[in-house]
Amino acid sequence: MVDMSLTPEQQKLQQLAREFTAKHIIPVDREWDEKGEFHEFILAESKNAGLNCLAIPKEYGGPGYDSVTQSLVAEEWGYGCAAFATTLGGNGLSSYPLAIAGTEEQKKLYYGRLVNGGMGGFALTEPGAGSDAGSCATVARLEGEEWVLNGTKCFATTCGYADIMVVFASTDPTKGVKGLSAFIVEKEREGLIVGAVEHKMGIRSSNTVELILKNVRIPKTHLLGKEGEGMKLAMKTLDMARPIVASIGVGIARRALDEAVKYAKEYLDVNGKPIGNHQAVAFKLADMATQVEAARQLVRNALRLKDAGVPYTKEAAMAKTFATDTAMRVSADAVELMGQYGYSQDSIVEKLMRDAKVTQIYEGTNQVQRIVISGILLSS
Repeated sequence: MVDMSLTPEQQKLQQLAREFTAKHIIPVDREWDEKGEFHEFILAESKNAGLNCLAIPKEYGGPGYDSVTQSLVAEEWGYGCAAFATTLGGNGLSSYPLAIAGTEEQKKLYYGRLVNGGMGGFALTEPGAGSDAGSCATVARLEGEEWVLNGTKCFATTCGYADIMVVFASTDPTKGVKGLSAFIVEKEREGLIVGAVEHKMGIRSSNTVELILKNVRIPKTHLLGKEGEGMKLAMKTLDMARPIVASIGVGIARRALDEAVKYAKEYLDVNGKPIGNHQAVAFKLADMATQVEAARQLVRNALRLKDAGVPYTKEAAMAKTFATDTAMRVSADAVELMGQYGYSQDSIVEKLMRDAKVTQIYEGTNQVQRIVISGILLSS
């Protein structure tokens, strides 16, 4: 069914992403999940299809798509496999700090590597800090015309394969969050070491690593924005990223719904009738479909506000919370509806449920989102 709220160009790109997902992701999603290995081949395929750098402006070699259009593609990727979606969305996430605070030279450097087929990384989280980005133990000190970085990052998305990345470090540990700064770091910098690879419950083929920095020297000009602006930059970046994570959640939920509907049509009860004829099953599917559509509209609302240039922090947090909670709920409902088959690895909904869980955690846990939403409500 054609979504008439979209422009013809958006509909065309949505169809391209749907076909890309059907051809390159869905046929192999289970295989790569079982291997738990990174699916490096998808980077070249996405570049060939023109889907690899959605957030990069045209003047730097990207397509310059607006946020709603990026979301359409992310939903299709999420429909196929959240691990692939996380990988392919990584270039967007790591590009956002450049869009917010990058100089002309920094954008040329960073975007140039990505549009040529490279991958960007994002390293914010640290061991023991969790959602508290202000408790950053990684430090950066200025020595002449170079910054020297030392510390350890964890759950660094795609950083095991990234050509270039944004790394957060404290330039003044005595100032807490006000001492946090952001830096561009290329993979070839001496002292940058990829440590342990995380083995996860879901999104198993997405690359998530420990990143160790031992006297990593970068030019003074690789500081993004000003010293002490790292927390502000991180929050703005996550505002931009959260509706995209929400879009992946919508894709997961939509896939779970489709699988449940198919099962309800094909699986017969003891009387030889499809179980979808039972009102209890039919009503469950109706509720699942309603939740999926509500999640999609919350995402669209947040991104239309963003594209209009008006504040959208609360709406981004709402979209992320509701859509990813919906992904978890709808995938769990699909497992329950499909019974022992749904719980078996023979069905895709078992994987969808495992993948859905992390969407409630990364890019800011949904508990943090509720702090953001309530804080804005209570301060207005």
